[in-house]
This record gives sequence, structure tokens and C-alpha cells, in this order.
Amino acid sequence: MHPVRTNVSISRRSARRSVRILGVAAASAALTLGVSASALACNIRDFSAEATCDGTNGVINVKDIDASGTSATITVFLENNGADANQVGTAQTVKGSREGTTVTFSENWKPNAEYRVHVKVDSGKIQIDQDIKPNLTTPSTACKAEESTRPSPSESATPSPSASESTPAESDSPAPSESESTAPAGTTDNAPSPAVGDSNLAETGANSNTGLIAGVAGALVVVGGGAVWFGMRRRGANSGS
Repeated sequence: MHPVRTNVSISRRSARRSVRILGVAAASAALTLGVSASALACNIRDFSAEATCDGTNGVINVKDIDASGTSATITVFLENNGADANQVGTAQTVKGSREGTTVTFSENWKPNAEYRVHVKVDSGKIQIDQDIKPNLTTPSTACKAEESTRPSPSESATPSPSASESTPAESDSPAPSESESTAPAGTTDNAPSPAVGDSNLAETGANSNTGLIAGVAGALVVVGGGAVWFGMRRRGANSGS
């Protein structure tokens, strides 16, 4: 009888040990599943916000890395002294992914501005109605304009004149007529003026020589004429006698 009782006791111990092992395994599996579910569940830590530039325009990007793909509604507000000044655009819906899904809000933000980014999730057991902490602060430097859009210094400094501006300039200064422009040139180039001729004769003495020659020639003409007249008269008197 004693060996039978011993075998029964051993069987009961083995069964209890097996039950304990199964219980521990089940608890471990449940804990593992719980941790995994918590890791996959959507929470506020899955969201982040950043202010960047898209060319010359400012934008606010909100990224969701929720691997479960739970839909979330994102709303962005500009803050002023701790209160909402205005809402940026309209609310947008995002479904996260393991790689991350981003929604963009167009906003020409100013340097060092503050924005509140609100996340709302209402999906079964997952309930989120919180802000991303801390609030988003924009960079200290605004987005720069593209170089191609800036006017060059030469274009701004020397604008081309219009037709209406050049026309009055021609009417204010009419071209001189042909007689006015050519008459002085002909007089100066081709013949000296009387004053210039007198001065040249005075310098060379030609004026005084001409008068003397003319006087002598006149005297000779007078003498010759008188001699001819006197000769003819005497010839007439002789023929009459």
C-alpha cells in the first residue's frame, strides 16, 4: 500500500509544477502582449512639430510616427501672450506610420513666434485631446527671398526712359536752319572780312603805294592830254595863216 500512495503523491506534485509553469508562461505572454499593445497604441509622444521654409514661404510641419495608423486631427494656433491669437489654416487629419506621416500648414511665420499644436484622437479605447509640449517656437531668422526675384542694381539705378520723356527734349531744342548754320562758316573760311583786309594793307604798306601810283598816273594823263590839245591848236593856227 505504501508504494501506491507514493506514486500518487509524485503525480500530484508534477501536475502542480506543470500548472505553475503554465501560469508563469501565460502571465509572461500576457505581459508581453500588453507591452506590445501599449507600444503600438497611439499617444501624444508620436507627434512632433517643426517650423521650416518652403522656398520663400514659411510652413509648419506636423509629423505622426504612430505605427498603428490611427487617425488624428491636428490644429495649429498662433499664440500671443499665452492666448490663441488666431488659427492657422484649417484642421487636418493625419494617419501615422512607422516611417512617419507629415501634414503641412502654410504660414509665413515671423522669427521667434510661438504656436500651439493640438492633437485630438477619438478611436475606441484610444482618446487623445492634448497639445504637443512644449509649444512650437519658430527660428530666429525668417525665410529669405530668392535671388532671382530681386531686381539687379543696374536695373533699379538706370531705368530706361519712356518715349514720352524723350519727345519733349527734341521739341525744346530744335535744329538750326541751313542758312543760319552755314553762313558764318562760308564767310570765315572763304574770304576775309573788310576789317581784316584793311589791317593787312596797313601792315604791308600796300595802301600808301597804291595812292601814289594812282596820283602820278593821273598827272601824266592830264599832262599828256594838255600836250595833245596844245599841239592840235597850233597846227590849226598854222593851217589858217
